[in-house]
Amino acid sequence: MGDHKDLTDEFAVDKIKDLAEHIKTCMFCTYKEYKIQSRPMSVQKIDDLGQLWFLSDRNSGQNAEITQNPMVEIFFAEPHDKFLTLHGTATISYDRKTIEELYNPAVKIWMPGGVDDPNLSVIKVVPEDGYYWNNKNGKMVAIAKMTAALITGKTMDDGIEGSLKL
Repeated sequence: MGDHKDLTDEFAVDKIKDLAEHIKTCMFCTYKEYKIQSRPMSVQKIDDLGQLWFLSDRNSGQNAEITQNPMVEIFFAEPHDKFLTLHGTATISYDRKTIEELYNPAVKIWMPGGVDDPNLSVIKVVPEDGYYWNNKNGKMVAIAKMTAALITGKTMDDGIEGSLKL
């Protein structure tokens, strides 16, 4: 079994930034009538408090669901290497200055009106806690150790995991 290290406060924020900024795309989950609703979204920014910032369409399902229930779950994964789960509370904003700060040309794929699209909104997620797992030596070493474990029948877990508390 790999190492276990729970992280709090700024150490938890550092781990969130390390994993989420690298992976970028997550499954962003909201709740609708007590059922989880999931969709891929790209995080635009992670601030120094560990808050995650997304751009979204004002008329989207996630915006409607956040209005009804602000609790969200966010899952990041890079197979064989990095995994991060966060539980938090989301809020929606239409602040033009924040939209301009977070906007990049790739957003135009989903929001054809560009940075001035009146339906563009900001979702801020304040994480409360979470869980992470990543390997110590990179993806190629992890794959090699998994292959060796299959051949030898011995566990060669190279991971480090733990809870996150903010």
